[in-house]
Amino acid sequence: MVVDSRCNLQMVALDRVEDAELTLVKRMVERHAELTGSALASRLLGRWGDTAARLVRIMPHDYRRVLEAQAKMRAKGLPPEEAEMAAFLENVRDEARVGGN
Repeated sequence: MVVDSRCNLQMVALDRVEDAELTLVKRMVERHAELTGSALASRLLGRWGDTAARLVRIMPHDYRRVLEAQAKMRAKGLPPEEAEMAAFLENVRDEARVGGN
């Protein structure tokens, strides 16, 4: 992946974009093309198979930890807002975060 050399892999993970995400991204590009008349958006849509194959999800490690902690807190039965705060507090105390990972 070309993007490997342009990312700080100590701070982020590179992942394949899932089908549901591709659908959302395609809709956003279609909307952008519709609203702006963007030639680039039209080209990307015209060769969507190639475009989709080249997309990469870049996820900060801290953000992934917070999402995982939120899911864990919701599984414990916390309401969404409480789960969000509990996940934040858990991530603040996570020693891996301090090292930038």
